Amino acid sequence: MFSVKKINKNIILIICARCSSKRFPNKVLKKINGVPLILQVYERVKNAKYVDKIIVATSNRRSDDKLNKLCKKKNIECYRGSLNNVFSRFVNVIKIHKADIVIRISADSPFIDSNLIDKSIRIFLSKRLDIVTNIFKRTYPKGQSIEVFDKKVFLSSKSSKLTDYEREHVSPYFYNNKKKYKIFNFQIKNDLSKYNLTIDFKDDLIFFNKVVKKIKQNRINYSYRNILKFIRKKI
Repeated sequence: MFSVKKINKNIILIICARCSSKRFPNKVLKKINGVPLILQVYERVKNAKYVDKIIVATSNRRSDDKLNKLCKKKNIECYRGSLNNVFSRFVNVIKIHKADIVIRISADSPFIDSNLIDKSIRIFLSKRLDIVTNIFKRTYPKGQSIEVFDKKVFLSSKSSKLTDYEREHVSPYFYNNKKKYKIFNFQIKNDLSKYNLTIDFKDDLIFFNKVVKKIKQNRINYSYRNILKFIRKKI
């Protein structure tokens, strides 16, 4: 049986967030059931058993001042770096916090399942991999995206050699150079990738507010499968 006590690694989870989304500006500050999206994500990932520290990584632009202020108010550690070079944010967080393993979660995923985070870490440690992911290829719903990286894949890669797209989106560089890395993609038998559990547009926010009101369980503990039950009923 896998034991938390056996893990001698510093595991840092990074929530990537910004307020300057073109499709839905300030969405990370919008509320689901009265709770700002970024706090909803934070409270969910806090349930992951193997994570040592959670960092919100945002930009140093004025557009993200409100996000930073909210994080400070809630005693959430916030790192601020380049707006477009998100890759560099990861490198700096790894160095500052001396991370051995880093997990990437998006701030627009309010229903991220902490059990999946734990599963990804168990896989990572048991197989001695460079990267564990569930998006290459995707079988889980959008909004359940998890990527686990060994620190060395970031520290051995030079940002100057990446394209602008790779700097901004972080992981495509590794997938584009998959022969260099030991990558494992975990999947589920029944492909659920057609379902969306993320907040991309205002309509998503309105819809999921309705969903959450229908759920009787504590909002922090329900799984992504609970959400899917209500989506399939087409609330």
